[in-house]
Amino acid sequence: MEPFRHLTAGLGSIPMISDAKTRSISAENPTGAVAQGAREDPGGAGPAGWLGRSWKVRPCITLAPRSTTTLAEIDEPGVIQHIWITVDPRAYRDTILRAYWDGETSPSIEAPLGDFFANGHGLRYSVNSLPIAVNPSGGFNSYWPMPFEHARITIENQRDDEIGGFFYQMTYALAPVPQNAGRFHAHWRRSVTPRHAPEHVILDGVNGKGHYVGTSLAWTQLANGWWGEGEIKFFMDGDGEFPTICGTGTEDYFGGAWGFGDTFSTPFLGYPLWRREPGEVPKHGLYRWHIMDPIRFTQDLRVTIQALGWWPNGKFQPLEDDIASVAYWYQTEPHGPFPSMPGIAERWPR
Repeated sequence: MEPFRHLTAGLGSIPMISDAKTRSISAENPTGAVAQGAREDPGGAGPAGWLGRSWKVRPCITLAPRSTTTLAEIDEPGVIQHIWITVDPRAYRDTILRAYWDGETSPSIEAPLGDFFANGHGLRYSVNSLPIAVNPSGGFNSYWPMPFEHARITIENQRDDEIGGFFYQMTYALAPVPQNAGRFHAHWRRSVTPRHAPEHVILDGVNGKGHYVGTSLAWTQLANGWWGEGEIKFFMDGDGEFPTICGTGTEDYFGGAWGFGDTFSTPFLGYPLWRREPGEVPKHGLYRWHIMDPIRFTQDLRVTIQALGWWPNGKFQPLEDDIASVAYWYQTEPHGPFPSMPGIAERWPR
């Protein structure tokens, strides 16, 4: 399994020659097959009409209303190394990205497109991190390694109108996959925290062995004041009422301190969005990648975060805030089914 190790290691593996085969799927080569790129014939129409075949004839696709489009179907073992997507922001919350590994009928990735790339609230903003980068103007990039024996990746347009100009490229390597390679998972949730128990569930129902590698949050304040006093908790391997890992505050978990004071974006953690437009409530975007410090579990995992502020008398204030999250993790298959994805109206914050 040496080729696979070289494909998922760091910069030190770059000189190593491998027997893996690089392939890439895009609108110009929808199957990724050998010598099948740039074959579309413009037939005299479009921007490439005067130039003919091989001159950027089909760089993007259109997503039909209320339909699911298969972006990639790969029948040989390997690892997805890079995904790039760009599309109009109206697709960020209204389309669902899904990935199915090894013939499973339940998706291992299920999240609104923008949220998967740490762009929550249906907004576009830059993210400068190691596994996820969002660059001007709306270039979504994922470098999460995604091993598979078989892969199917889809995008569902849940809008009543078509979405044109959907550009994508997925680069992968074909190589044997070791037995101990976990499968990549990502799942989106949203809740309005109740005042009597102001806690948002980031992840629950995970059974098996694996490691948790990341959190992204789209946090909408429904009141003024400081909002980030709550703790994140990791309940694992049979934990009951009390967790094995407990953080010390929201800004602490995301690598900041003392109420942030400014936005930032770094390789492993960031607070890239603080927004309050006239007539809007405050919105925040945050991410934390556990690449150097994965949270390993052997049986089960549950992750929660509290929504707490301050009362004027110095006591913690329970907050009714609107929180959407994506959890990212690797685990052995099969995985448990995810809760049903809410419809479009239920995915947007208040």
